[in-house]
Amino acid sequence: MKRTGWWMAVVLMLGLAWSMEAIAEGRIFTRDGLAIGGTDPVAYFTQGQPVQGSPDYRLEWGDATWQFVSAEHRDRFQADPEAYAPQYGGWCAWAAARGEAAATIPEAWKIVDGKLYLNYSRWIQWRWETDIPGNIEAADEHWPDIFPQ
Repeated sequence: MKRTGWWMAVVLMLGLAWSMEAIAEGRIFTRDGLAIGGTDPVAYFTQGQPVQGSPDYRLEWGDATWQFVSAEHRDRFQADPEAYAPQYGGWCAWAAARGEAAATIPEAWKIVDGKLYLNYSRWIQWRWETDIPGNIEAADEHWPDIFPQ
């Protein structure tokens, strides 16, 4: 295995180990009991950056608790959650392209064709961005089989 391949395997394994609680909870990535760690998914679209949501503006969707910065963001998400929820349940898009699940961080994100994608780290995001269409196609193919029904 090439050196970079070995390093990527270690990074993904650490992400998988760190995410075991979230994996047990379901198809939505959660940290501290909150979808995508409490980051407001609507803010990526409206503010162009990750913003921590508030416990004052919560919503249950997809067997997870989502937080938002305002009632307006919560209501926008509730009206069309598929438009704002990150792809692959907020799990790492690069890992999903490889048929795996890995945690994500709020800062490693990109909106492509109106859809939000998150990644394990900024370095992994850079790797994902080297072939966005190919990685999305592979992740779309693998995603239904990553979590047992």
